[in-house]
Amino acid sequence: MLVLAFDTATAAVTVALYEWAPGEAIRMRACMETVDRRRHAELLAPSIAAVLAEAGAASADLSAVAVGVGPGPYTGLRVGLVTAYALGDTLRVPVHGVCTLDAIAWASGREEPFVVATDARRKEVYWARYESARVRVTEPAVGPPADAAAPGLPVIGEGADLYPEVLHVAGDPAPLLPSATAVAELAVTRLSGGAGPPLLPPEPLYLRRPDAREPGPRKKVTPA
Repeated sequence: MLVLAFDTATAAVTVALYEWAPGEAIRMRACMETVDRRRHAELLAPSIAAVLAEAGAASADLSAVAVGVGPGPYTGLRVGLVTAYALGDTLRVPVHGVCTLDAIAWASGREEPFVVATDARRKEVYWARYESARVRVTEPAVGPPADAAAPGLPVIGEGADLYPEVLHVAGDPAPLLPSATAVAELAVTRLSGGAGPPLLPPEPLYLRRPDAREPGPRKKVTPA
């Protein structure tokens, strides 16, 4: 089966295509990654097309879609999820959600406890704590960097790069951003019965209200 994976919950627009058959090792067919915080909507569809073309595959060949569900800023996250919904509906294939923090943790390959922290803007971070790359021990949260700090635990992700003093960062904080290769590998591992963070519904993990809100009702004007 062919699994298309992508994530747009951070500054990275990342896409990968993986091939997998039960009982066999998974294999990456193609991948593409661009870091551009403002052009998710412009970059995702061409990136998907380029990855499929590089692999010599067509969208009709896909067996499943795996998409990063955040947490992340509203606009970028929405681009990935809308695209995943559209592909799943058009191709009639399942769509699986992967927590973006879990994807970063998975790519780290760490075996000891650590924290993942990503940029939530407003001088805050999205974060979660992990026992290992395969085991998350807290729910994703958003708040000041100090909330994510845990004495003695290494911190990885873009948040660690932005707030190293507050998070007491020691050592290399990589990976800073999620990769679609990790999204695909995590999803396929779980689908094949392996251990790892759970797959999620393809619904956004916003954790806070979007900046743009509908205007409230107009105030009544009382004649003087």
